[in-house]
Amino acid sequence: MARYKPIDTSPRFLAVDLEKQLLPGSFEHAVHHLLDHEFDLSLFDSRYRNDESGASAYPPGMLLKVILCAYAQGVVSSRGIERLCREHVTFIALSGDTAPYFTTLAAFVSSLDEEVAQLFAQVLYLCDRQGLIGREMFAIDGVKLPSNASKARSGTRADFAHQADKLEMAAKKMLERHHANDSLPVEPDLAEKSRQKAESLGREAAELRQWLADHPKDRKGSKGAIRKSNRTDLDSAKMATSKGVIQGFTGVAAVDAKNQVIIEAQAHGTGSEQELLLPVVRATQAQATPDTLYTADAGYHSEANLKTLAEEGIAALIADNGMRQRDERFKDQGKHKGKPDPLYDKAHPKKAAKRYQPQDFTLDPETGICTCPAGKQLYRNGTNCIHNGRLATKYSGTLRDCLACEQHAKCLRTPEMTQVRQVAFFRGKADTTEESHTDRMKRAIDSEEGKARYGRRFATVEPVFGNIRHNKRLDRFTLRGRRKVDTQWKLYCLVHNIEKLAHHGFGQ
Repeated sequence: MARYKPIDTSPRFLAVDLEKQLLPGSFEHAVHHLLDHEFDLSLFDSRYRNDESGASAYPPGMLLKVILCAYAQGVVSSRGIERLCREHVTFIALSGDTAPYFTTLAAFVSSLDEEVAQLFAQVLYLCDRQGLIGREMFAIDGVKLPSNASKARSGTRADFAHQADKLEMAAKKMLERHHANDSLPVEPDLAEKSRQKAESLGREAAELRQWLADHPKDRKGSKGAIRKSNRTDLDSAKMATSKGVIQGFTGVAAVDAKNQVIIEAQAHGTGSEQELLLPVVRATQAQATPDTLYTADAGYHSEANLKTLAEEGIAALIADNGMRQRDERFKDQGKHKGKPDPLYDKAHPKKAAKRYQPQDFTLDPETGICTCPAGKQLYRNGTNCIHNGRLATKYSGTLRDCLACEQHAKCLRTPEMTQVRQVAFFRGKADTTEESHTDRMKRAIDSEEGKARYGRRFATVEPVFGNIRHNKRLDRFTLRGRRKVDTQWKLYCLVHNIEKLAHHGFGQ
C-alpha cells in the first residue's frame, strides 16, 4: 500500500520576513514605500498629546497603509480591515503584526479632513515628478452613490410637521382605545404591546418636533428653491439615477488625459451637476496651464457656467443635450440600446394626455389657417413672437366657438377660469443681435477639431470611475456628513493615483 507524507495544517510558529511579503511592483509595496520614504506625515503630530504621559499611539503611516490597501481590495468596513490585519499575511506585514482594533481604524478615517487633502497633493507632486501629468486636458465627471442615510427620513419642514401631526394623532387614538378597553377583559400581553406602540409613536413624534426646533429653516438650492432635508444625514440629498432615486452624495473628479491621474476629487450632497463645475475647475487651476482644456458632459452645461468660464479665460468644451443628435457619428446609436431591464427600469409608463396637445391642432403651411380638433378655425394673434429665444406664431380661439364647444373641458386646463384656447407653433430660433455663450460652445464642439478633442473625454474619465466602482467595489459611502464623505472619496481617488505610480514602476 502506498505511503504519503502527512500534511499538517495546524497553527505553528514560522519564521517569516514580513517586509519580503510586500513584493516590488505591487500596490502594497508602493504604498509601503510612499508612506515610509516619500510622504511628510508630521502633519498628524498635532493630533496627539502623549509626549510625556499617556499610552503610545499607532503610527498614522501604518494606519494609512492598511486602510488604503484594504480600499484597493474593496474592503471598506473597519471590522473587515481589522480581520485582514489578523489573518492576511500582506496586511500583517503592513501593520507590523500589531492588529489595530476596528474602533481605532474607524475613528482614524472619520477624523481625517485636511490631512487627506495634503496627502493627495503630495501624491500629485510625485505623479508630476514621474511625468504622469500632461495638463493638455482635464476631463470632469461625477458619480452618484448612496450614503449611510435613510431615504424615508427625507423631506421639507412642512413634510416633517405633517408626519409629526399624524404620529401624534395615531398615538392619541391608540391611547383612547386602550383606555376605553380598560373595563373589558384584555390579554395582558396585548395591552402591554398596545401601550408600548403608543409610546413609540409619541417618542418618534417628539424627535420630529425637536428636529424642527433645531432646524428652523428649510435648505435652499443654488436657485433659491427649497431642498429636501434628511434627518439621518443633513448634508446628503435625494438624487435621480438610472437605478431609481437614492439618498446620497455625488463624487466628482477631474482627470488628466495623459495617464488618467485624478487631479481633483470632491464630494457634494447635491444631484445638480451644474453647480459643481466651477468649484472643481477653480480647485484645479494650480495644476492647469493657460492651454489646459476642460471637458465635461451635458450635465454640467448651463449658460451661467459658460459665461463664467469665458470671463475667466478658461478653455472648455461642455456638451449640451442636443450634441449627439447633431453628430452624425451617433446616428445609429439607437440600435445599441437594449431593452429596459424590468428589475431596474424605474420609469413610469407614459400616460395618455388628458387634454388636447399642440400637435392635435393642424396648421396649413400655405394658407396659415389653424384648425382645432373640433374643426373650428383659430385666428392668428401674433406672427413673430419670441418665447425662450424661439420664434413662434400664436393662434387663439374665439369666444363664440370655444364657449359653445362640447370639448371645452378637454381642451382647456382650467375651463372654469380660461375661456378660449391658445396655441403656438414654433419656427426655430429667433435671430438676436448678441450670440449666447451656448451658441458659441455649440459651434466650437461641432467643429472637426472640437469633435476630436471632446471625443477623448469619455476614454479619459469613464475608465477611472470603472476602476473605482467595479475593481475597488465602491458602491456606497459608509460615513455621514459631507466632510467625512469627501474624505472617503479622496481616499479612494488616492488609491487610484497610487496605482498609477505603482504601474509605472515607482519605488521599485
